[in-house]
Amino acid sequence: MVHGSTITVQTKGFSDIHDITGRVRRIVSESSIRNGIAVVFAVGSTASISTIEHESALVADVRDQLDAMVPHTMHTRHSQTWGDDNGFSHIRSTLMGPGITVPVVDGEPVLGTWQQIVVIDHDNRPRSRKVFVQVLGE
Repeated sequence: MVHGSTITVQTKGFSDIHDITGRVRRIVSESSIRNGIAVVFAVGSTASISTIEHESALVADVRDQLDAMVPHTMHTRHSQTWGDDNGFSHIRSTLMGPGITVPVVDGEPVLGTWQQIVVIDHDNRPRSRKVFVQVLGE
């Protein structure tokens, strides 16, 4: 069996991090799939999906480290070519990846106690982000 649904998240950009765990759990529950996998995928080339302990200090630390590794002020050929100054966001997204796969056991995503599923919007402006969740199994 396969079940899919889209989550929409309003973001601020610049590696804005949003916890979507509850919404993913709801989609898994609605799927009626007891055992399988949930694929969580950011639609677009300037966002990522990951897991984190979603608490404010760690969220700030992650943002700081992303800016240290790939500064939003960096010169990129992409920004020069297109004039949108978001080349850094494409690089951050590429390094982190657009999605994750989470096991589903007994109708629940398998996550650690302090592990939340997050969408990270790396772009340089507010966006309405789409995240597609596809649950596969039996």
